[in-house]
Amino acid sequence: MLDRVTSMRVFVRAASAGSLSAAARHLGMSPAMATKHVDAIEQRLGVKLFHRTTRKLTLTEAGSIYLDDCQRILADIDDADARAASQRVEASGLLRMNVPLSFGVGYIAPLIPAFSRRHAKVRVELGLTDSMVDLIDGGWDLAVRIGKLRDQSVQARRLCDCTLMLCAAPSYLEERGTPRRVAELTQHNCLGYSLSPLGGGKEWGFGRDGSIRVPVSGDLLANNGDALVAAAVGGQGIIYQPDFIVARALQTGQLVKLELDQPPIELDGIYAIYPPDRRPPAKVRAMIDYLVDCFSEVPAWRRLDHASPN
Repeated sequence: MLDRVTSMRVFVRAASAGSLSAAARHLGMSPAMATKHVDAIEQRLGVKLFHRTTRKLTLTEAGSIYLDDCQRILADIDDADARAASQRVEASGLLRMNVPLSFGVGYIAPLIPAFSRRHAKVRVELGLTDSMVDLIDGGWDLAVRIGKLRDQSVQARRLCDCTLMLCAAPSYLEERGTPRRVAELTQHNCLGYSLSPLGGGKEWGFGRDGSIRVPVSGDLLANNGDALVAAAVGGQGIIYQPDFIVARALQTGQLVKLELDQPPIELDGIYAIYPPDRRPPAKVRAMIDYLVDCFSEVPAWRRLDHASPN
């Protein structure tokens, strides 16, 4: 009788790769054995998990439901093993971590010294970019993602929440007036973030789910939030950015938060993610646990709200 946990691992890997042969290579077994594992699951459940062609596997409706359950079960098993193994395995080696640029510089890099003192055998490589990278193709052990996770196959732990804010400099508002309704943004210079579909240069989304779309235009489009903050502080226009990016400029009075008739988009949160179907090594677990602990209290940018302006 085939091992059910191994069969689940074959199924999850095949679903991710779209191929039984790829799953077999990853798990160190023959394609024929991988096929037997999936066939055994389908026979036991009495349903088809894949639509199979000579080129690719695609999940059936039953397969999609079973995939979610298998990922959860396997993650629990791996976590149990990892917790037990962590008692004897010391964190060591190179940890490659990919982080959004502004968040990484402002709120992750300052945490690294304390982590390094705690885990002296871990060397950290911090990759800073606002572009989305593939963890596996890029060889990253860990990444921080902001907003709703697009790749549902990754393993994730939530660090904290995050909200968007609409802001402008007092000088801009004095010259152009203060908008009170989202519809009035069409009359303003809106500085867009090129990597966001709901905060870019053509339209901004409002409402908790972003379902209210407002056409906007402006004379600056950038792929980094700090660049947009600098432009807004200079009086160039209105920006629509996460709270951690605008917090310091708001605290010093360089920017003013705008309250409109519709709420800003409710971002899903800030997450630490790592590749799927892989027991994270001690160095990854150590960093994730450390970040969760650091962000468990009020995040640094929220504490600025209680500080006095300079």
